[in-house]
Amino acid sequence: MTEHIPAPGDLGRRVAHRRKSLGMSREQLAERARIDPGYLGYLEENAASPGTSTVNQLAAALGTSSEELLGGTMDLPPGRGPAGGRPRLEKLEADECMRLISPGGVGRVAFNTPAGPVVMPVNYVIHHGAVLLRTAFGGPLDEDLRTGVEGVEFKIAFEVDRIDDPNRQGWSVLVRGPAHHISSEEEQAAVVGAGVEPWAGGERKLYIRITPTEISGRRIHHVSA
Repeated sequence: MTEHIPAPGDLGRRVAHRRKSLGMSREQLAERARIDPGYLGYLEENAASPGTSTVNQLAAALGTSSEELLGGTMDLPPGRGPAGGRPRLEKLEADECMRLISPGGVGRVAFNTPAGPVVMPVNYVIHHGAVLLRTAFGGPLDEDLRTGVEGVEFKIAFEVDRIDDPNRQGWSVLVRGPAHHISSEEEQAAVVGAGVEPWAGGERKLYIRITPTEISGRRIHHVSA
């Protein structure tokens, strides 16, 4: 009897995401995994419990693990495995850094507070060349980032990274710049439609703009033998 695995979360979404990130069509993946293209389409679009062998074949064809496809690593920190073969650390130019982070998503802000350094995850978008965040009035990004002196702003750090666990590679981008609290009606009107939506929800009407004064980045990839 074939053992079937109840997929925790959306197995099809993970398969489709991984396939697209590798630039593969459904037909190409189906051929590599030795499964029917129609069945692959069904798996990607519906909740399903495929057999163990099917999951293993898909994982091998996608260059990842069955655990990854089934969501078993969702609550684990990335980067737990050993380094890949022949790794190379490459410095990135500012233009490439901005290209990498321009789609927006989740990054981290780092700044000093009276209690010590703090790093916080935030949703962001790139708006007219600057990093734009939304947060709540009265929170750490509000109270701890106001100097109390008009025209003087704290300089903070903003970081975005992408970790590709199966391939043991990835990149990180660091942006430094002043944290500007958008307060005037004119400024608010210019950013309200920028599309930054905090996952945390709630009342988050304070916009903060980080205008880059320093941009740096690094990428780890592998040199062909």
